[in-house]
Amino acid sequence: MNETRLWSLPHLLRCVELYSLTWEVEKSTNMAALFRCVVRGRAVPFTRGFAVLSRRVIAEDLPQIQHVRCMGGNVPSHWKTDKQLVEENKVTMDFHPVPEGSWKEGYSRRNAKWNIMLGVSAAVLGISYFALWKSGAVYLHDTPPLPKGKVSADTAGVTASDASATQAEKSPDTEAAPGIDWSTVPDIPSHAQYLLIGAGTASFGAFRAIKSRDPKAQVLLVGEEKRIPYMRPPLSKEMWFSEDKEGVKKLKFKQWNGKERSLFFEPESFYVEPKKLSYQENGGVAILQGRKVTKLDASQKKVWLDNGSEITFDKCLIATGGKPRNLPVLERAGEKVKQRINLFRSISDFQHLDEATKNAKSVAVIGGGFLGSELACALGKRGKKNGMKVYQVFPEAGNMGRVLPEYLSNWTTKKVQAEGVNVISNKIVNSAEFVNNVVVLGLNDGSTVSAEQVVVAVGLEPNVELAKTSGLELDDSHGGFRVNAELEARSNAGDASCFYDIRLGRRRVEHHDHAVVSGRLAGENMTGAAKPYWHQSMFWSDLGPEVGYEAIGIVDSSLPTVGVFAKATALDTPKAAVEESGEGVRSEAEQAAQPSSVPSPQPKAPEEGEDFGKGIVFYLKDKIIVGIVLWNVFNKMPIARKVLRDGAENEDLYEVAKLFNIHETSS
Repeated sequence: MNETRLWSLPHLLRCVELYSLTWEVEKSTNMAALFRCVVRGRAVPFTRGFAVLSRRVIAEDLPQIQHVRCMGGNVPSHWKTDKQLVEENKVTMDFHPVPEGSWKEGYSRRNAKWNIMLGVSAAVLGISYFALWKSGAVYLHDTPPLPKGKVSADTAGVTASDASATQAEKSPDTEAAPGIDWSTVPDIPSHAQYLLIGAGTASFGAFRAIKSRDPKAQVLLVGEEKRIPYMRPPLSKEMWFSEDKEGVKKLKFKQWNGKERSLFFEPESFYVEPKKLSYQENGGVAILQGRKVTKLDASQKKVWLDNGSEITFDKCLIATGGKPRNLPVLERAGEKVKQRINLFRSISDFQHLDEATKNAKSVAVIGGGFLGSELACALGKRGKKNGMKVYQVFPEAGNMGRVLPEYLSNWTTKKVQAEGVNVISNKIVNSAEFVNNVVVLGLNDGSTVSAEQVVVAVGLEPNVELAKTSGLELDDSHGGFRVNAELEARSNAGDASCFYDIRLGRRRVEHHDHAVVSGRLAGENMTGAAKPYWHQSMFWSDLGPEVGYEAIGIVDSSLPTVGVFAKATALDTPKAAVEESGEGVRSEAEQAAQPSSVPSPQPKAPEEGEDFGKGIVFYLKDKIIVGIVLWNVFNKMPIARKVLRDGAENEDLYEVAKLFNIHETSS
């Protein structure tokens, strides 16, 4: 009887799968028969290490096999168990090399190796670039040479030294399409994606907003002045107090903290040449200087210039600003009187007055508002040095009498007088004639004022000539182009716009901050923002480095007012405020001030003769705060905006004044 022996069948099948099972077959071997049996499916298919085979199957398919042994019985001596294999192949850390020396030495060696690799890479890159450059595969843009000779201040806006400095910076013109013969391109482009009529502060705010929302925008400004956009406030403030005469000639001024700054918003190299604007791949800003738009057709989207040129546009902003107002009596005066009259608005006006008063023996300032009082103080300071007599004539009872309460206006007048100014209040100029090389101003009380130079600072008239030829609506009561809350007439901003204030009603404002903010909003709306004008613009005035104020809203001395004052310290001056913020243009220096939680002493109403060092003045209409003056209180404008924006009826304004913490530096 044939005997079939099966030893550890599950282990056998595991060995077939994993270890290339070695079979020991006694008497006869038929491996093919065994595998055929499995392949034909006559055995249960095996998984990892397990299967079931019956004696019958093996006996039928392996008739010739007498004995089969696997992993049992007579196991060869060289076979090893799993446990032995695991022990022999045990993973250890012995094969890792032992570092030589300290970790610092190893780090230094690796660092030196990396530095060598970096140096070699840089050398290879430099040599490769040099070879490409010499072969002409790549090329460098050359800076165009500067024109020789002196640059006129009236035609360039900067001196020759300024031009040299700004040309050193990258010019946008380098982005223009190469290979174009620019002599064949017209100086005035025929089309502008964004056309800004006016090149003042509002247009500056507008093109910055446009470029921020549309980086590849092509913006063209048309301005009557032959200058690039600049700041006007320093012309009546810091420029007069600067001791650096060379800096003043270069149109640079020192802020109250001594930091020097250019009068221009951007250097001349920032702007693209007008003829190259449409060729700028990444857009740009260009200015047509010394040109005036005489007509606008909104339906055809076209404007006409004073030289007959036509420009079409996609979007247009009217920001023509204003011009200084003159007195009719002076306009009717003789030619010699007119030659001594100085209106004050532009850089040229500043330069002319600065030169005229260097050797003048007397000067008269007509006007007691912001500009007139600032110029009177500035000229009074000069008069103390060169002996020049300074007169200030105005119809109000005191300086800034239309804005400040009477007691504060009188106090301000004393400060102006302390600067060497002969203040003549409650007087109106009735006549003007030229006698003995001086202008004799006749006043309404029969007295006269004689001066070699006369400065007129009696307000601003909006430039609205464009409305007469273009069919634009003007506001009869406030003047200026009539626009909605989104500053849309045909898109208009700045001093020339009469806008709808969603808090205070229809207004027209003639201040730097309003020009910047309204221009910025108009620029955003030109790119599709559709935002209403909700910002309450502020303005500020400095009577030198020691006295100044900031105001917001409707500040009219005819309104009821409530003033809360405290004793001032050395930190409560315009100079100290600029030193703290580092910014002389205080509309750009607003800081996020928090309401005070420190209890303040109970304030009292101001009395005549007090030293109004610093304080808050609230202007009321129907018991609601509509205006606020911060007198020698700085960096608190965010709080004033919030109080004005809330529009609540405040019964106890002394409690509201505590938000400004005016007593925090009091001794």
